[in-house]
Amino acid sequence: MSSDRYQSPLSERYASKEMQYIFSPDKKFRTWRRLWIALAETEKELGLPITDEQIEELKAHADDINYDVAKEREKIVRHDVMSHVYAYGQQCPKAKGIIHLGATSCYVGDNTDIIVMSEALKLVRTKLVNVIAELADFAEKYKAQPTLAFTHFQPAQPTSVGKRATLWLQEFSMDLEDLDYVLGSLKLLGSKGTTGTQASFLELFDGDQETIDKIDPMIAEKMGFESCYPVSGQTYSRKVDTRVLNVLAGIAASAHKFSNDIRLLQHLKEVEEPFEKTQIGSSAMAYKRNPMRSERIASLSRYVMIDALNPAITSATQWFERTLDDSANKRLSIPEGFLAIDGILDLCLNVVDGLVVYPKVIEKHLMSELPFMATENIMMDAVKAGGDRQELHERIRELSMEAGRNVKEKGLENNLLELIAADPAFNLTLEELKETMDPSKYIGRASVQVDDYLKKVIRPLLDANKDILGVKAEINV
Repeated sequence: MSSDRYQSPLSERYASKEMQYIFSPDKKFRTWRRLWIALAETEKELGLPITDEQIEELKAHADDINYDVAKEREKIVRHDVMSHVYAYGQQCPKAKGIIHLGATSCYVGDNTDIIVMSEALKLVRTKLVNVIAELADFAEKYKAQPTLAFTHFQPAQPTSVGKRATLWLQEFSMDLEDLDYVLGSLKLLGSKGTTGTQASFLELFDGDQETIDKIDPMIAEKMGFESCYPVSGQTYSRKVDTRVLNVLAGIAASAHKFSNDIRLLQHLKEVEEPFEKTQIGSSAMAYKRNPMRSERIASLSRYVMIDALNPAITSATQWFERTLDDSANKRLSIPEGFLAIDGILDLCLNVVDGLVVYPKVIEKHLMSELPFMATENIMMDAVKAGGDRQELHERIRELSMEAGRNVKEKGLENNLLELIAADPAFNLTLEELKETMDPSKYIGRASVQVDDYLKKVIRPLLDANKDILGVKAEINV
């Protein structure tokens, strides 16, 4: 690694080697050569005078790219595609004249972009499914663990730790639905020519419309796609990039919400992200255990959400059949969006896999608030014992306010149960009141909801994707 020039932290710190290779120059230029071979094969099969010998020569040099020749040529012609056409031709003298025949630069550039985004989405999909699997196991394990729920980050009716996890799960599964839709909708550009009219192929095939109609489907099949976009300018619609980045932004939003909840829970000391024995939480405060991975998830997620604006603005500002103000932006926004989401999902896998739950702390927080939440049940018991509901409602409101003042103003423990036991209007002993303090009585159908959701939604999803389960993440820092 060079220390005297900028290094992208997405490559150096966050993204996996697999995702980095998908967006590497080597991947791009190898794909260019595969596309040139597919074009030549298609043109030969449709009747142009291209020989088997020429095709075999192209295939023989599909992967041993002479980068030095291409680099030197680009200094002269200032055109990356024609530099690589030239370099390929140097290795394939017999096929030199038919490389890129009838095509424009966007034939290799845009088709490669679609292929690369497709492969990147598949890697994202694998990691997303594994995050869902890890969260499903966590939800099942803690489905019946009562915990204080929050609305407005104020104590509210209890839920369970596992039920809360299903809220994270559902958002990630929605992202998977979006990803699958967009991935399934991706098509190649094909070979449409300078303004999308295929005029060059009218010349090559002497105006044979029926033959020209076969070009795009044949190229798509050779490259592993079902079809090409039916119409285009010189490029595929940049709205495609918008749809892809919106999927990544959706995953980032879900990851951000998950990481925020973990950070808040770690503040409460109820749940912690994994913390290695030698990990340092703070340079000044040695005792600290900061939620640094969850913070990093939030940080990278904000980047991806904002990055999604790039292709949207680019799509909106394209002129007619083609402008080149998309190129520099695409070189940054698309790869970096994928590299960042790759790092985010690795972090999510790492965090969920090692989440630590502290039931005693959870119980302590819950029990400090539960008397307030149990007042409806207490009131019903008192009515059964002969009390007047309207009078009891007013009395319990007054006692709740007194107990609240004791907690907030005096820093005392919640003594609502003691206050109620001392009030003859309720006709209940402290022991009887404490019997109502079983937290499991107050979590409603949380445990059942977890079971139903996992059984009906998540487990079928995971069964359908069992061949890609078992991914573990290693994070660099």
